[in-house]
Amino acid sequence: MLGKRMQEALNEQIRIEAESSQVYLAMASWAEIQPGINNITAFFYRQSDEEREHMLKLIHFVNDRGGFAVVPPLEQPVLTFPSLQHAFKQLLEHEIFVSESINKMVDIALQEKDYATHNFLQWYVAEQIEEEALARTLNDKLEMIGNEKSGLYLFDKDILTVTVIDGNAE
Repeated sequence: MLGKRMQEALNEQIRIEAESSQVYLAMASWAEIQPGINNITAFFYRQSDEEREHMLKLIHFVNDRGGFAVVPPLEQPVLTFPSLQHAFKQLLEHEIFVSESINKMVDIALQEKDYATHNFLQWYVAEQIEEEALARTLNDKLEMIGNEKSGLYLFDKDILTVTVIDGNAE
């Protein structure tokens, strides 16, 4: 059975994951109307779907542990971006925020000696290491490219094949 504080923290994370899905969905919609970045668009749509899966995993966990998972109201995400670099910088900042939130939940689980939730959250800890590594790598690549169109062409071509191995994106 989940303690009240842990359930509240998990429900807050459900909201964060739902908002993450919306943030990436907004990025995808914006990218879709930009010329020539179809794979970047697909990347953002894929990220949105992945965040929704993270939210659902939390919902099932809370309900399976005797709690009540709350479907949260969501704030309107940013809809447009001054540049692709700005969108990816926001992606990195958002992933760092999510990691901090997950770390707070892990701390609560340990304080409450809720080892089942602590064990469950380890998947999220590992996932965030990968997400941050990927976001940093993509930002580094965009920084190298600058405004060079041929570099952006290659970035768009390769984005769907960038993987994370042992916490390092390649």
